[in-house]
Amino acid sequence: MTIRKIFENREKSFMSPAGCLSAESKGRTIKEKPCPIRTPFQVDRDRIVYSHGFRRLKYKTQVFLSPLGDFYRTRLTHTLEVAQISRTIARAMFMNEDLVEAIALGHDLGHPPFGHSGENCLQEIYSPDFSHNKQSLRLVDLLENNGKGLNLTYEVRDGILKHSKGYGKVISSDPEETANTAEGRIVRIGDIMAYLNHDLDDAIKSGVIKESMVPDSCKKVLGNSYSERAMTMVKDLVFSSRVSDGRMHMQVSDDVSAAIKELRKFLYDKVYRSSRVHREFVKSKKILSELYAYFLENQEELFKRLESMDLRVADKNRPVERVACDLISSMTDRYALYLYEKIFFPSSLV
Repeated sequence: MTIRKIFENREKSFMSPAGCLSAESKGRTIKEKPCPIRTPFQVDRDRIVYSHGFRRLKYKTQVFLSPLGDFYRTRLTHTLEVAQISRTIARAMFMNEDLVEAIALGHDLGHPPFGHSGENCLQEIYSPDFSHNKQSLRLVDLLENNGKGLNLTYEVRDGILKHSKGYGKVISSDPEETANTAEGRIVRIGDIMAYLNHDLDDAIKSGVIKESMVPDSCKKVLGNSYSERAMTMVKDLVFSSRVSDGRMHMQVSDDVSAAIKELRKFLYDKVYRSSRVHREFVKSKKILSELYAYFLENQEELFKRLESMDLRVADKNRPVERVACDLISSMTDRYALYLYEKIFFPSSLV
């Protein structure tokens, strides 16, 4: 018996009936010989961690532009916090921790630079249908590994695609926008728990808001610190959710749900839409828009840059707009700033 088989049998002995067993994965698009040591979801996690896209998260913005300060969360630290919160929830619910971790680590791989302003920019200049979750799936399916993709399992791909909720419901009942596995739905909730807490933390440390501005009702229900708020949310979700007919029905209590909604509205009104944050995002939109236009007019340079970032796709008939979008969305903040300066700033003749 292989080590993988031992792990798969162990899952059957303790996992919730609502969990996704590794041995029952729907598999990969391209069939592979199973690893003798790792389960399919462990393999996916490792492929994501060693991908080019995962390393680039280090220099992508969460909310506050990462090149402007080392303290603030980046897209990478956000990803790690989502993975930690989601794995804590999964363990408490006796779900598949490896599946949760793989989805969490891969959920933002395709996020453009400069946070949500980068995403909004590509929606304006490329397509209204652009979204970072779709781009993350495109990255793992088509762009990584020299155009071969990572060939991830169905469950991880589904969780990556459906992790995002924008300003929609925290716990959605719409089957079109929620993952098919309970593990994927856990990551969706873990994502919002992570960003609500660390964005509030960063906003206070940056001086965009003062701690005294946080609604008292949120403090009373959720707590006064990151750890208190996060654990209140996690515990409430774990103890309020129930398994019925083999499916995990996730929910939070009314008071915690109301506090989460109020905190999210507070962050949107006072942080994400604040003049200080907005000014920087306007600048970043200008940078990405002009780079996009430049590469549409200079296709040789476009494909050169794409090749240098190991972003190849077997389909050579892609519209040039799609190619430019792939390049822009894969850039880090600092690489976009470097290219902008190199292309548009006059060079010294001395």
